[in-house]
Amino acid sequence: MDRTHSPDLPCPRSAARPHHRPARALRIPAQLPTTLGYDAVGTPREHGERILSCLPRVGCVSADDRRWWWIVPAGSHIGVDWPPTVHYAVGAQLSDPSWTPTRPRPVPHLIHTPDAGSPYTPPIPLYFLACRLTGSAPRWSLTSPH
Repeated sequence: MDRTHSPDLPCPRSAARPHHRPARALRIPAQLPTTLGYDAVGTPREHGERILSCLPRVGCVSADDRRWWWIVPAGSHIGVDWPPTVHYAVGAQLSDPSWTPTRPRPVPHLIHTPDAGSPYTPPIPLYFLACRLTGSAPRWSLTSPH
C-alpha cells in the first residue's frame, strides 16, 4: 500500500501553500475565567463603537485595522448564520487569507476589558445587533448545527 497519499499523513513541506500564514489566537487577561471556552466574532471596524454603546454588557474586545473582535462563549456559531461581513473565529484563532501575502498582518490589541467577572460578550444581543447593522435578516436553525 502506498502510504504517501494517505489522507492521515501530513503533506510534505513543498506541497504546502506558499503564502499560508499560521493562525494566532486572541489573548484573554489571565484574571478572567474562560470556563466556557471562547470564540471570537469579528465585526467591521466601522460598526465597533456603535456595537459597544448599544450592548448591555461587553466582555473582552480586541481590534486591528479591519475588525473589532468580540469574545463570546465557544460554540456561539452553532445554529445561527452570522451576517456575511462578520467573521467567526473558532477558538479565537485568527489567520490571514493566503491571497494577502504582501500585506502586513494586523495585530489585534485589547481595547476593552470588563471591570470584573466574565470575558464574554453575550452572543445573542451581539448577533441581532450585527444583523441589524449589516442589513441582514437573522437566521437560525434548531435542527442542524453548522
